[in-house]
Amino acid sequence: MTQTFASLRIFNYRLWFAGALVSNVGTWMQRVAQDWLVLTVLTNESGVAVGVTTALQFAPFLFLSAWAGVLADRIDHRKLLLWTQVGQGLLGLGLGILTVAGHAELWHVYAFALALGVVSAIDGPARQTFVSDLVPTASLPNAVALNSASFNAARLIGPGVAGLLIAVVGSGWVFIINAATFGATIAALLAMRRGELHPQQRAVRGRGQVREGIRYVRRRPDIVVIMVVVGVVAALGLNFQLTSAMMAATEFGKGPGEYGLLGSVTAIGSLTGALLAARRPRPRLRLIVGAAFAFGIASALMALAPTYPLYVIACVPVGFTVLTMITSANAAVQTTTTPRMRGRVMALYMMVFLGGTPIGSPVVGWIGENWGPRWSIGVGAIASVLVAIGAAAWLVRDSRVRLAYQRSRPFVRVRYPSPEEADRETRARAAEDILVQQIKDRSAQP
Repeated sequence: MTQTFASLRIFNYRLWFAGALVSNVGTWMQRVAQDWLVLTVLTNESGVAVGVTTALQFAPFLFLSAWAGVLADRIDHRKLLLWTQVGQGLLGLGLGILTVAGHAELWHVYAFALALGVVSAIDGPARQTFVSDLVPTASLPNAVALNSASFNAARLIGPGVAGLLIAVVGSGWVFIINAATFGATIAALLAMRRGELHPQQRAVRGRGQVREGIRYVRRRPDIVVIMVVVGVVAALGLNFQLTSAMMAATEFGKGPGEYGLLGSVTAIGSLTGALLAARRPRPRLRLIVGAAFAFGIASALMALAPTYPLYVIACVPVGFTVLTMITSANAAVQTTTTPRMRGRVMALYMMVFLGGTPIGSPVVGWIGENWGPRWSIGVGAIASVLVAIGAAAWLVRDSRVRLAYQRSRPFVRVRYPSPEEADRETRARAAEDILVQQIKDRSAQP
């Protein structure tokens, strides 16, 4: 087995990969069916309504992720994931029954989107950090990248299948099928060999653990820069379900099949990006910044595509660049964070990554409705280029990054701090902050 698929040698990870692949196919099918239901059945092609639905589904990440990160650092990941998979399955089943029965209204979709967002916000940090329970630390970047590959292989399959099923049996049955797919992850979790898991150091119960996670991130400027880049790109650039629906239905006058195809084609590039990321032993900050810049350029070209076939082709580089950025950012944050803080740090990362959607999605929907679908993509392209340029400027000025110039290729060598150096620096800053606070407290005493 090549280095790209090295983590699949591990039995427990193989189970998780297979179960997650099936579940992710269902998740993508539900996303497509949900947006199409709102856009074409429950409203008269309202981009704002689709944006509100997306915002409600991701708003809980903004408000609950930090608390969910504490849960992920305290509670056994496997047990927590069992409960969240059951919850998501039941919600998909409920919305499916309502839709099939012909009783679904817009406010029903809003309510189910919000409830699904709450469960997903709890699920997210545990799901992200569960990978470190399945593989040794050295295999973590590869496992994270393969997780992204699984997610995007599902994205390759799910939207196209959803488009066909919507046309044949309607959105309601798509929701019900999605509910059934959660059985795959539940079965995988139950079948794992517990003796082969790699339990992580657990945080002890105590006060101020959310604040502790925030302080840790604040003392890591490299993680802050990653979060800023990913947050801006995600909020304004990663609204594919919304922008693709508007482009397919409004700009090109296409139906659900053509809309579903856009998600599948985007996933071709995404899957390629994730598989290439799986070969990298350690992701670099410059790769994350460069991928964000390239995504901005690719999105701009996609927004300018004059015909539907050219728009479809433009989806491939967009998917490739954005998955290169996301996978590299995820692996960089996980591999450079101390294990006892990993759940909280990943929760904050997800809060920025997914929590920006409730802010950006309605804005993008309003822009698409009032300025046209092309501008709904263009605003994300412009924002991505600008944030990448700003991050690149910080990278050049960062005192912890060493640049060495030479006459032969590569002309510039970049040396980054190792994870151990980054952790030592964080601990040193924390000790310095505590000392300063103690001095202030003593000075304040009469």
